[in-house]
Amino acid sequence: MSMPSHSSLPAALHEALLSLLGPAGLLTAQEDMSPALNDWRNLFRGQAMAVLRPASAEECAGAIKLCVQHGVPVVPQGGNTSMVGGATPDESGHAVVLLTGRMNKISAIDHADLTMTIEAGVTLKAAQEAALAADLMLPLSISSEGSAEIGGVIATNAGGNNTVRYGNARELVLGLEAVMPDGRILNLMRRLRKDNTGYALKHLLIGSEGTLGLITRAILQLQPRPRSVEAALCAVADAQAALDLFAAFRRAEATAIQAFEFMSGVSMSLVNTLIEGATLPLSEAAPAYVLIELASPREGDALRSLLEETLGTAFEEGLVSDAVIAESETQRLALWKLREEHAEAQKRAGASVKNDVSVPLSAIPALIERATAACQALIPGIRVAPFGHIGDGNIHFNLVQPEGADPATFLARDHDIMNTVADIVLDLDGSFSAEHGVGQLKTYLMPSWRGGAELDTMRHIKEAIDPQNLFNPGKIFPSAAI
Repeated sequence: MSMPSHSSLPAALHEALLSLLGPAGLLTAQEDMSPALNDWRNLFRGQAMAVLRPASAEECAGAIKLCVQHGVPVVPQGGNTSMVGGATPDESGHAVVLLTGRMNKISAIDHADLTMTIEAGVTLKAAQEAALAADLMLPLSISSEGSAEIGGVIATNAGGNNTVRYGNARELVLGLEAVMPDGRILNLMRRLRKDNTGYALKHLLIGSEGTLGLITRAILQLQPRPRSVEAALCAVADAQAALDLFAAFRRAEATAIQAFEFMSGVSMSLVNTLIEGATLPLSEAAPAYVLIELASPREGDALRSLLEETLGTAFEEGLVSDAVIAESETQRLALWKLREEHAEAQKRAGASVKNDVSVPLSAIPALIERATAACQALIPGIRVAPFGHIGDGNIHFNLVQPEGADPATFLARDHDIMNTVADIVLDLDGSFSAEHGVGQLKTYLMPSWRGGAELDTMRHIKEAIDPQNLFNPGKIFPSAAI
């Protein structure tokens, strides 16, 4: 299907934006704009009048004010790693895409406050490295951290591997600055742990997916750098065994757990087959795996003893059939590579439908068992490849097309597949969006899951802050809801 041609900027708006942003900050040629118009999963391809690249919050505010004056929608985009099309414009060509990548300064790291003051366009990986260089730690870690930018991480309230210990992005943000839909800069940049003075506006912006404001700066909480880290990869029979193993480590020393990740045998097999350099360091393949990481700010071998003793008991109780403990940082990173490459491996295996869901921890085994059976009945030969953050109840219940199937035919049934999983998640008192957000992929689920007073309240907030619906339109809300 041919794509509609994109509209051109109104002459007055083009001239004003060029004067404000300069040639490096205003892209209008299709070949220059193209990377910003396609999402990471290749599910959505949009069009835009222009791509804006402001270099400061002031330039960002000026550009947004101009766009609002001309009634032009603004689609914020950071590292373009959204799994749900949350940063991709629609096909109308009526919007501009605003990239935050040129706002990429880390202005301060405070050892007394344990904070980092940072601009929205800094990648999460660069922020982590800056913290480590200061002998501190930014505990947020996600698979796309090399590309994902801080603004987008906060706007989607990213979770990731260390949520079990440190919480989501929301728990790590002390202060925030954002450009609002009227073009004004909202300055909430306060390094305060206690501040009960009216509404907590920063929490309204965190997780709003760019629909209420465009984040330009933040103050993030840091942690002391761990002096002792231990990691192990374990083979287990199923999700129940993985959950029982998590309970065993919580009983032994809950505060030592930094990450606790679950991987299905099917998903791990894709990683070992399709990712160069990914090698399973166990004697044989297993039905499921757990990656455990323990960390402490103290030196010493207490963590190693804790890991070995807890795993020893788990072996005796039949929870673990095989395990390997990292003996070096290189080996620890190799174990994490096996976990981090699941999304990429599934992408290489063909078309996939991703269900970023969460349920109470006790319901995880039922979720995996019931949803696996339901999806296999729906599409024979479908590859059920769940993995994720079992320590906080977030499972990426992903489904990969049957081998040799037509990708387009498989994706045409994405709503059937998502609904099959969602019905089970709903029955288990879970959520259809744990950390990826709603974007434009899952808006159709909002009325049945968040309808009534909850969705109406969200709509009233959106209308009050963005009455023209110019900030990231088409995201979160079903079309009839605004």
